[in-house]
Amino acid sequence: MKHSLYYKFILGYLVFGLLGFVAISTFSSKMMYNHLVEERSEAMYDEAVTIAGTYSDIYIRGKKQDLQSVSQQLQAVSKFIQAQIWMVNRDGVIIVDSESPTRAGNTIEGFDPTLTGNRPYCTGDYFGQFSYQVLTVCAPITGNYKTYGYVLIHLPISQIWEESNRSLNVIYISSAMIFLLSLVILAVFTKTVYFPLKKITEGANEYAAGNLDYRIDLHSQDEMGYLAGTLNYMSGELNKMEEYQRTFIANVSHDFRSPLTSIKGYLEAIIDGTIPPEFYEKYLTRVISETERLTKLTQGMLTLNSLDSKGYLSRSNFDITRVIKDTVASFEGICGSRDITFDLTFSDTIMMVYADLGKIQQVLYNLIDNAIKFSHDSSTIFVQAYTRNEKIFVSVKDTGIGILRDSVKKIWERFYKTDLSRGKDKKGTGLGLAIVKEIIQAHGENIDVISTEGVGSEFIFSLPRSTNL
Repeated sequence: MKHSLYYKFILGYLVFGLLGFVAISTFSSKMMYNHLVEERSEAMYDEAVTIAGTYSDIYIRGKKQDLQSVSQQLQAVSKFIQAQIWMVNRDGVIIVDSESPTRAGNTIEGFDPTLTGNRPYCTGDYFGQFSYQVLTVCAPITGNYKTYGYVLIHLPISQIWEESNRSLNVIYISSAMIFLLSLVILAVFTKTVYFPLKKITEGANEYAAGNLDYRIDLHSQDEMGYLAGTLNYMSGELNKMEEYQRTFIANVSHDFRSPLTSIKGYLEAIIDGTIPPEFYEKYLTRVISETERLTKLTQGMLTLNSLDSKGYLSRSNFDITRVIKDTVASFEGICGSRDITFDLTFSDTIMMVYADLGKIQQVLYNLIDNAIKFSHDSSTIFVQAYTRNEKIFVSVKDTGIGILRDSVKKIWERFYKTDLSRGKDKKGTGLGLAIVKEIIQAHGENIDVISTEGVGSEFIFSLPRSTNL
C-alpha cells in the first residue's frame, strides 16, 4: 500500500467535502428562496383578498369610511404580517399607505395591475416606488360588479433572504457536523485499519524478502491483531522449517557420506589390488552392509515424507494382540543369538483397535527393534497391552542402558542419535522414533517415554478402541 495513494484519497475526500458544501450552498439556497417566495406570496395574496373583501362593502353598500380609520386598521394588519399595505384606485393613485401616510395621493407611474400575469405576485422595485427589491401581490377591490381599486401588499425581498438564510443555517450546520463526523470516522479507520494494514504489509514484504525473524508490532484485540499474530506465528514456523531443512540436509549429507565413503574405499582397494582376492568376500559383504544401511535410510526418509502428507492412513478394525505376537515372532532369530526373551501381557484375549494395520506394525517393529538394540544379552523385554476407558495402551519396556536425561526430549527428532547409541549402534539412521511419533500423532493419539540411565526405557502409546464389537 503506497502512502501517496492514501494521501490522495484523503485529499480527494476533503475536496469532495468542500465541493459538496458549495453545491449544497448554491442549490439549496436557490431552492429555499423560491420555496419561500411561493409560500409567502400565497399567504400575502390570501391576506390581500381578505382585506379587499372587507373594504368592498364601502362600494357595495355605498358606505363612506374615514380614511384615517382605514389607515390605522391597515397599520395594525401591516405590523402583524410584517409587510407594507397600500390601497390604490384604478388609476394607480395611492389612497392609503400603512407605513407612510404622506405617500397618500401619489400616483404610481405606469401602474398596471396585470403586471403579475398568471402568477399572484411579482418582484422588483414596483414601478420605481422602492429603492430596494420587494415581493408584491395585488388583489382587486370590487363592488356591484365593478373594480374600484386594488390592495397591494409589499414585502422586502431581504426579509425572504433572511428567513432563507436562517433555514439554510440549520442545513449548513447539519452538513458540517456530518462532514466532521465523517472525518472522525476516517481518523478511526486510519488508526484501526490503515496503519495496522500498513504494518502487516511491511511484515509481508519482509517475509517475502526472506527476513523471517521480522515481527509485526501489532497487539490489538481485533481482526487486524489476529491477522498480525497469525503472520508472526507463520513466520516463526517457517523460520523453524527453514532451520529444520538446513539441519535435515546436514544430517542427510553426514549419514550418506559415511557409507558412501566406505563403499568407495573398499571398491577402490579391490580394483587396485590392495585387498587380495581371498578377502574379497569379506569386504564385499561390508559393501553390501553399507548399501543396506543406505537403503534403510532412504526408506525411512520416504516413510517420513508420506507421513507429512494428508489422508495417508488406511484404518480398519484388527486385534492388536495378534499384531504384537506376529511382530515379536519376527525377531526370534536375533533374540535367540543374544538370549533375549519376551514377556507378553494382555488384559484381554482379543483387543480390537481402529487404526492403520500396516503403520501400527511399523511402530511396534521400530520400538521392539530399539529395545533389542539397547538391551543387554540374556535380558527380558516386556510388552503389555491394556484397556483404559475408550483407549488401548501398548507398552514396550526394556532393561537396557536407558537414555540420558538431556536426550529424552530429543529422541523424537529426525536423525537424532544419543551418544550411547552412536557407540553401540552404527547401523541406526536416527529416523525410527521420528517415524513412530509421526504415525501415532497421525492417528490423533499420543506416545510417551519413561527412561532411566542404566535401568532401561519404556515406550507407551495409545490407540482408539474399535466401536464395532
